[in-house]
Amino acid sequence: MRFMMLMIPLGYETAAPDVQLDPERVAAMMRYNEALKDAGILITLDGLHPPSMGARVSFATGKPIVTDGPFTESKEVLGGYWMIDVASREEAVAWASKCPASANEIIEVRQVQEMADFSDEVQQAAAGLTDLRKGSAR
Repeated sequence: MRFMMLMIPLGYETAAPDVQLDPERVAAMMRYNEALKDAGILITLDGLHPPSMGARVSFATGKPIVTDGPFTESKEVLGGYWMIDVASREEAVAWASKCPASANEIIEVRQVQEMADFSDEVQQAAAGLTDLRKGSAR
């Protein structure tokens, strides 16, 4: 089963575009990332720049409306993610619990939807998804 572990650093919603990372925290996180890799469960991972560098595209009017960050209404934002492949939700939670996160960080664990989770009708409507995934690597 694939799971995303979503890092939610509290306060990151107001971080400046040039936010500086603590090298000691980065080193601790790299040791954790290596443990995920060594366990053979890591699929991918990335950190995300703060929302002040982002944009949102909303469709409330039926047409796209672009809002540049930061986003004043945000309470929690993503700082990064890991995609892992483990046998169960419990195993994913156990790995998230091993993360060297600080007191102002939360990790949300979410299972990735698989085609087998859906009806035949939905699977037919999503035909070609596998081909799209193959073409998404840059």
